[in-house]
Amino acid sequence: MLVAPSLLSADFSRLGEEVAALEQAGADWVHFDVMDGHFVPPITIGPRAVEHCRRYAKLPFDVHLMIEKPERTIEAFRDAGTTTLSVHVEATRHIHRVLESIRKAGLRPGVCLNPGSPLALVEPVLRNADLLVMMCVNPGWGGQKFIDGSLERIKAARALRDRLNLNLDIEVDGGVTAETGRQCAQNGATVLVAGSFVFGHPQGRKAAIDQLR
Repeated sequence: MLVAPSLLSADFSRLGEEVAALEQAGADWVHFDVMDGHFVPPITIGPRAVEHCRRYAKLPFDVHLMIEKPERTIEAFRDAGTTTLSVHVEATRHIHRVLESIRKAGLRPGVCLNPGSPLALVEPVLRNADLLVMMCVNPGWGGQKFIDGSLERIKAARALRDRLNLNLDIEVDGGVTAETGRQCAQNGATVLVAGSFVFGHPQGRKAAIDQLR
């Protein structure tokens, strides 16, 4: 199980230090939530923030684009030091083209699926992705409750991956705690994104990461 703490719950006035602390605490990846105020209501960070954080850690940077027209930003995030770039199937008309462009840019492509979207939407492009991000909350805000029914969706995604014989990570994003993380793992998840649980853990980030793993 890989653990990718989300910086959405970090102190934005010291993001670089937060990234360095996550590396020291044993995180596998660092997860960046990029929001544009259109695809989701909030606005967060862009490539410059990722670029500055790259100076503080060598960990893989897992960038989750919750933006419209994500194809416009691929090169900028590549140049900023991104490792994995994930886009929502709901955010672009040409998801196959976008995933191929991400791979051609030298990044690991990921495809994201909102809680209300059927798994069939991403099935045609799973062979073009290295990562399937299953949203278990409605994207946009941290600290939300894990949506009922998400475990069945994760289980179905894992079954689809195995049926297609793909080397595909299944990442769970939203509402991840020690309990829901354990359940996600039992249903086939391979990567856990956690923000509030990691940054709000009473025993610190390392304890949270170890508990999830």
